[in-house]
Amino acid sequence: QVQLVESGGGLVQTGGSLRLSCVASTRTFSIYTMGWFRQAPGKPREFVAGLNQNSDSIYYTDSVKGRFTISRDNAKNTVYLQMNNLQPEDTAIYYCATSRERVVGGFLTQADFYSWGQGTQVTVSS
Repeated sequence: QVQLVESGGGLVQTGGSLRLSCVASTRTFSIYTMGWFRQAPGKPREFVAGLNQNSDSIYYTDSVKGRFTISRDNAKNTVYLQMNNLQPEDTAIYYCATSRERVVGGFLTQADFYSWGQGTQVTVSS
C-alpha cells in the first residue's frame, strides 16, 4: 500500500491559481499511473486528471481542460495539479490516487485506483 500525502489546497478567489502536490511514500513511484479526483459536498467523487507512468497518456475531465495541468516528477515521487482560472464550481476536496493502468481516460473509475491520500480542500470564492 502506497501512502500519499496531498498539499497545496486553500482558499482562493475566482480566477486565481493553486498548485496541488501529492507525495508518494514508495521506491517504485515511476511504475504507477497517478490520478487526481475531487469530491464536492453532496456529489460523487469525480476523476479530474490522470497521467500514466511514462507521461504519454493524459486525461482531463472536460470542465478543467485548458485550466488544469497534471505533471509528475519521478525523482521526487510527486505528482502535481496546477489549477488556473479557478471557478467556484472547482470547490471540492481533492484527492490523489495510484493505479497500475497503462492508459488513462474517462473510462477509469475509482475502482481502478487503490491507494488514496487524505485529501486537500480547495475553496474558490465568488
